[in-house]
Amino acid sequence: MIVKALTGSKRYWGWVTILLFLIAIGFTCYLWQLNKGLSITGMSRDVSWGLYISQFTFLVGVAASAVMVVLPYYLHNVKAFGRITILGEFLAVAALIMCLLFVLVDVGKPMRILNMIFYPTPSSMFFWDMIALSGYLLLNIIAGWHALEAEYKAVPPPAWTKILVYISIPWAVSIHTVTAFLYAGLPGRHYWLTAIMAARFLASAFASGPALLILLCYIIKRVSKFDPGREALQKLAAIVTYATIVSAFFIGLEFFTAFYSQAPAHGMYTLKYLFAGLDGHGRLVIWMWAFAILVVLALVLLINPKTRTRDRYLQVACTAVFISMWIEKGIGLVIGGFVPNPFERVTEYAPTLPETLITIGVWAIGALVLTFLYKIAVSIKEEIV
Repeated sequence: MIVKALTGSKRYWGWVTILLFLIAIGFTCYLWQLNKGLSITGMSRDVSWGLYISQFTFLVGVAASAVMVVLPYYLHNVKAFGRITILGEFLAVAALIMCLLFVLVDVGKPMRILNMIFYPTPSSMFFWDMIALSGYLLLNIIAGWHALEAEYKAVPPPAWTKILVYISIPWAVSIHTVTAFLYAGLPGRHYWLTAIMAARFLASAFASGPALLILLCYIIKRVSKFDPGREALQKLAAIVTYATIVSAFFIGLEFFTAFYSQAPAHGMYTLKYLFAGLDGHGRLVIWMWAFAILVVLALVLLINPKTRTRDRYLQVACTAVFISMWIEKGIGLVIGGFVPNPFERVTEYAPTLPETLITIGVWAIGALVLTFLYKIAVSIKEEIV
């Protein structure tokens, strides 16, 4: 089946060439970082997690969202999802590979990753996050590949693959819950010290991941002969709608807790910094207002059935959901959590050019992996149809 990823049109190979070019630029910058250290990034003593970890956090949610098609199909026999289940699993694989790469580039020397393997620390959430992510990656690769292979050979998938799928369902929830615990378990960071952090993570994941999958399905429908099915997309759109509402509601709860109590320890200063600026600093204000506008736009289009059922409006809504959740989780949550520092001082952060190019390179690797996996899956489904 792998050979199917090595054949394609000029447009296909043009896309692959662009991704390889971006990967080469990102890898060159990474070699520079490997030589000079993290000093070439915008991170500092006060802001020790920057663009790398923020992307890692966001992509864990994208990976976890695969459960939104796996669970209905395997547990509730929602046949409409049968055509796109493999697409959700392969999206999780690509997202998890990017997650692990972002951790790799963030730790500085890659050999430090081996410390978690040779010197495991069960009391550390990082250790459990590594277990959760690597385990979920293996589950999706093995179960997804064997299911696709069985479909290609027109035979039922092995019975043991269903066991892996059933294990992957709670595992999907665990990967983002453990990631949320990385933040919620840090008492020195008031903005993250909230009991609903895991719930916030899951809500945003179940909005952004399915939204991205819907957009990818429209792209596949346009560039191939495979049709993911309108019913499946509309069911996913309903999931995105409810998840976006819940995510916006949870953020509203944070505002109420912080400002009604007037307690800085509940993140009031951080929210002021993110949405209005603090002590003359407001680098993220424009980003967070863009997030708010995009969420409102998405909800207006998604809640109204007349717009949600029209392809053009659904694509706009899903794009707005994906970008808004990327801003909120990929920028505001992580970077905003460091402002102010424990001494009530504001240290702003902005990624440097090498840091940005490395990030783009990692995204390009994920896009390349997803391109190859989708090329294999779509080619097989086209042959079956």
